[in-house]
Parts: sequence; structure tokens; C-alpha cells
Amino acid sequence: MRFAKLGTALLTDDVAASTRFYVDHFGFRTLADLGWYTSLQHPQHPEFTLDFTQRGHAAMPADFRTQETGGVLLGFLVADAAAEEATLRAAGVPIAEPLRDEPWGQRRFNVWSPEGTLIEVLQTIDPDPDWMAAQGL
Repeated sequence: MRFAKLGTALLTDDVAASTRFYVDHFGFRTLADLGWYTSLQHPQHPEFTLDFTQRGHAAMPADFRTQETGGVLLGFLVADAAAEEATLRAAGVPIAEPLRDEPWGQRRFNVWSPEGTLIEVLQTIDPDPDWMAAQGL
């Protein structure tokens, strides 16, 4: 299968709050806003869209439209995770999991978005050589 574009659509109880969160804290811009639906795009990644649909809206299939948003993680790879955590913390965004270095070569932290999506902000770092050896890598 060949994709012309890739996007993610999430249900939310508050389309405006979810939209503001991603625009204000992650640099997305609004492509379309119908009130019950918004489509966002990040200027550095125009091939990807992040959409929000009002939970319960008839545009979604009947057995999907009232589901809770859960089990979804969006990962954003950045150059400096510590700086991004400090910026989000200063803006009052609650940190779900604080900054930590993982032995497999990631520095990361997590925040919750208004619709219940877990966001992982991470950067790649050098992996721990002892950990890599213990994994047979």
C-alpha cells in the first residue's frame, strides 16, 4: 500500500482545548476548524496531520464515536528533551513522567494532553554500553 499522506484522528470532549494544547505547546498550526472538528499540521512535518473530532459526533461510525481516547502515545523526537521539559513545565503543563535517561539510548519525559493522549518527548543519546552488551547488542 502506498500512502499519499499519514494522519492521526483522536476523539475529544473539548476540540478547542485539544487544539490549543498542541498549537500553544508543540507548534502545530490549524488547517481547518469546523468547531466539532479541527485538523492540525506541524510546519516541519507538512505530510502529517493531527485531527480532533468531538466525541459523539455523527461523522464517526456509530460504534466508535463514544469511545474514550486511550492507549495512544504520540512521540515527538526533539534535539533537547531537557529544554523542552523545562519549557512545558514553565507553561504549567503537568508532567506525567519526569525527564529520565534510558539505557537503550533515549532521554525522555511524558505529558498528558487534554483528550487523554500520552505524549512522549524524546531525544536520542548514547546507549549504555553495559546495558547493550547485556542485551546481546
